[in-house]
Amino acid sequence: MATHHGKEGSVKIGSNVLAEIKSFSLDETAETVADTAMGDTAASYVVGLTDGSGSIECHWDETDTNGQVAMTAGASVTLNLYPEGAGAGDTYATMTALITSVGVSVDMGDIVGRSFGFQSSGGITWGTV
Repeated sequence: MATHHGKEGSVKIGSNVLAEIKSFSLDETAETVADTAMGDTAASYVVGLTDGSGSIECHWDETDTNGQVAMTAGASVTLNLYPEGAGAGDTYATMTALITSVGVSVDMGDIVGRSFGFQSSGGITWGTV
């Protein structure tokens, strides 16, 4: 069983590496629809539509014009998430993502942070580099 350290992860907007990433998350879901009929003795379901959403946390870098600056609220981007790195043979998720939120956090004792929320549109595909 292979394990990976979080430091291997990366995010790309199209082919551009997103600068100063601290963390990212991706949640995939599938809705279920009841197809139980009269006379059945137990509930039954079928899978409906799949969906995905997540977030990205970064140190703020206003010079990252093809990454952080391009992800404005409402923007549609090609998002590529690499949990184990972006080297040959590594697994990644790709999707069209709608940027649903953009935030900035400032703490006197910390690095200025940037956060992004996203919603997939049209499905998530997993592949290898």
